[in-house]
This record gives sequence, C-alpha cells and structure tokens, in this order.
Amino acid sequence: MKGNPPLDIGTLASSNDHKSVVVGIGNKGFGEVKILGVSVNNDEKPSKTKVQVSNALQGFIVTDDYDNKESIPYGFQNIEDIAMKAGTSTKNDEIYGLSVIYHESINRVNIKYSYLGITFDEMVFFKVEVN
Repeated sequence: MKGNPPLDIGTLASSNDHKSVVVGIGNKGFGEVKILGVSVNNDEKPSKTKVQVSNALQGFIVTDDYDNKESIPYGFQNIEDIAMKAGTSTKNDEIYGLSVIYHESINRVNIKYSYLGITFDEMVFFKVEVN
C-alpha cells in the first residue's frame, strides 16, 4: 500500500506572490482518507488551511480570504470536518482543493493523512520564480 498511496494530486495553483496555494486532491483508494495535518516549506505551520469542496465545472479559487463573497460558492470547510470518500479522484464531479495560506512564499506543501489506519506523508512542490 505504501508503494501505491491513495491520495491523488491534481491541480496546483498559487497566487502571484506564492503566499496562497491550492492543491487539488482526491482519493483513488477503497476507504476514506482523513487529512491529519498540513505544513509548508520546512515543516512550518501555515497561517490558514481549509478544504474547498467544489465541482469540476466551477473549479477552485486561489484566495487569502475564505469568507469573502467570491469565496463562499467554493464550499470552504475545516480540514478535520472532511473525510474524502473512496473513488473521488481529481477528475470526478465533486473535487477537493486543499487551500493553504502562509506569510512567506510557499514552495512545498506537506500533507499528512490516514487511510485504512495507516499514516502517509505526501509532499507537493511549487515552482517559485525568483526575479
């Protein structure tokens, strides 16, 4: 199972300053996936983290304000309230986007999650342009 982890990584998007990012996530396994924790860069705690529960037609929003009127249709929820059902790959109608905000540029997001009682760590890298 460790060789074929259930978390499916899809869309990667970020704000121009890379302080707000979205990681499209899905579950290609047979049981629920629960996110246990999220850190950024060198294991630092993000300022804010939520999960967007959206659909493929609407997509995701990159924002630094989860409560403004533009963000409301994207269904932001607390990480601990989300259990991704089995078979929800990043290509399905219901899509999940992990939204992370940090006070510095984000170049890596670490996602710790559980699946069938086993803990996994997934690292997602963002390419940050230096001018």
